[in-house]
Parts: sequence; structure tokens; C-alpha cells
Amino acid sequence: MKILITGSNGQMGHEFQVIAKDDRINVYLFTDIGELNITDPEAVTRFIQRERPEVIVNCAGYTAVDKAENEAGNAMMINGTAVEILAKAANETDSILLHISTDYVFDGTAHTPYQEDHPVNPISIYAKSKCMGEEAVFSFANRGVIIRTSWLYSSFGHNFVKTILRYGRERGNLDVLYDQIGTPTYARDLCNAIAEILPSLNEHRGVGLFHYSNEGVASWYDFAKAIIELSDINCQVHPIESKDYPQPAQRPFYSVLNKAKFRNRFGISIPYWRDSLRDCILKLQEER
Repeated sequence: MKILITGSNGQMGHEFQVIAKDDRINVYLFTDIGELNITDPEAVTRFIQRERPEVIVNCAGYTAVDKAENEAGNAMMINGTAVEILAKAANETDSILLHISTDYVFDGTAHTPYQEDHPVNPISIYAKSKCMGEEAVFSFANRGVIIRTSWLYSSFGHNFVKTILRYGRERGNLDVLYDQIGTPTYARDLCNAIAEILPSLNEHRGVGLFHYSNEGVASWYDFAKAIIELSDINCQVHPIESKDYPQPAQRPFYSVLNKAKFRNRFGISIPYWRDSLRDCILKLQEER
């Protein structure tokens, strides 16, 4: 199987590169904006017509949640319009478009984990742009899969884990939000899960929507506490409310995802978030 990975310089892109090194069955094509500008319809069509991948995994995205409030055009172009471009090009070669979306498409007013059929209600520009991407897959892809995930981190790139590790070593105290609840997700787990399900998508038609995050529930405060504890850093973490730390973009207060559909459809065991965090921190410590 030939698999095209967009956004190869990001967290998921790097994790897929790790997977590709040990994969003797599939062929991976890794692209970022330098190799393929996914906002350019002609360039995307030419590339996909030439390479003819069976699967396109769209890991590219505008992920600066706060910055998007002032850069709506860029966010909508990368997270929305580009997905439509990819979907239309994928149709011409009968390729599957597997698109990564987010828990932030929900408004956070629920009190039980969100299922796939729960109505979306984005409350930030970033979230609206991700909804636009989902709508593009539903509207234009003949063979599409959308996977919503949450709170991604990795040993690669910039993310919450690395930020807390840096601040924890530099400062004796950290204030972290305790009233936003979700699930931290190790990008390596998500990429491994995607690689595992790809063969079962050979006959897939239409568009499927699934949720995948690590198991369990945490606040950003819980997440930060675990990072500090597992790293054995001498730093005190204090819980604060969102009202005491205003941000340009509004976040959902609760965005836990129900993964039952993914587990039942693909039969994959999903790791607990703290176990995966320990694995990531061990990897980071090995690289220091």
C-alpha cells in the first residue's frame, strides 16, 4: 500500500516516519509545504495523479488555537479549503482520504464523553476551521475517514509536555488550569492505531467518523502534575480557573471523547493516558 502523509514536519508526521522505518510492506510518501502545498489545487492534483497513493493521511493543519483568532483566513484555508482540495484530488485516483480533526469541534457543555453523532458547536476560529475540514470530507470525499483526537503531544515538535518540562525546570511554581477537562493523547499511539487499521479500509466506501484519544480523563492541571512527577522535577503545580488565565480563543470546558465506536469497529486496545505519557517522557529522557 502506498501512503501519502501530509504535514510530515509535525508531531504526527514525525511519528509516522518512525513507523515507516520498520514497515517492510507499505510505501510512505512524506510531504510538507516544501514538497506539496495542499492549498494549491493544481499542485495537489498533479502530485496525486503522479504518485497515485491508496491512502492520503492528512496530518497537516493550522494548530495555533489562539493565533487563529487574528488569522482566520489562514486557519480556514489550511484546515478547511485544503481538505476540500485533497478530497477532490483523492476522488480522481479512488484514494482514501484519512483526515485528522479535533475534540474542539464541541462546545464543552456535555457531561458525558462525546459520541461521534453529537452535534458540533465550535466556539473558536480554530474550531470553526476544523469543522470546515470535516464538512469538506463529508461533502466531497468518495472514500473518507475522519478521526477526531484530543490534546496531542509527542517527543517531536512543540507541545504541552515539552512546555511544562521546560517551565518546570526553570521555575519553582506553575499555575495550570483545572477546569478544562479532556484526554491527553500520545501522537505515537494515534499513528500506530492508524497504521494498524489501514489494511481494513481497502474496501471502504463513503465517509466514516471515529473518535480516538488515549483512555481516561484529566484536566490540564492533572496533566501537568503527571508530567512533573514522572520527570522527577522539583516544581509545585497549582490549580487555577480559566477566568484567572484569559486566552484569546475560548476552549471547551469538557471535551472527553467516547472511543467505543473505534474499539468495536477495529478491535484495537487503547492505552491509558498516563501510561503513554510515561513512555513519552522516558523517550525524551533518553534523548537528552
